[in-house]
Amino acid sequence: QVQLMESGGGLVQPGGSLRLSCAASGRIFSINVMGWYRQAPGKQRELVAVIFTSGSRSGSVNYADSVKGRFTVSRDNAKNMVYLEMNSLKPEDTSVYYCFADLKSTVYSASIDRYWGQGTQVTVSS
Repeated sequence: QVQLMESGGGLVQPGGSLRLSCAASGRIFSINVMGWYRQAPGKQRELVAVIFTSGSRSGSVNYADSVKGRFTVSRDNAKNMVYLEMNSLKPEDTSVYYCFADLKSTVYSASIDRYWGQGTQVTVSS
């Protein structure tokens, strides 16, 4: 099986910074994409940032408009990890942040499956 484990959430004042980490482990053959979603109470889950980890788009990144210029996504392919550096945090960034990975478990896998972490709370408040 595959597990994703996030860390780095917490309470921070407006204008502050946090760095989230996510490690994928278990039966992994290849990872195509890793990234982050977030979900605030009463709201739909929204895509925050994504980074392509293999193939012709390897290294390409995309961000939600609301976080462009403030958040940076990066990855360490050797460690199957993805990071989210969050700067100039705002109260509206308060959410549970979930990492995900689109991957193949074995070389014989017929499809690419998405796996999720359990989520980490980020609270931006004075």
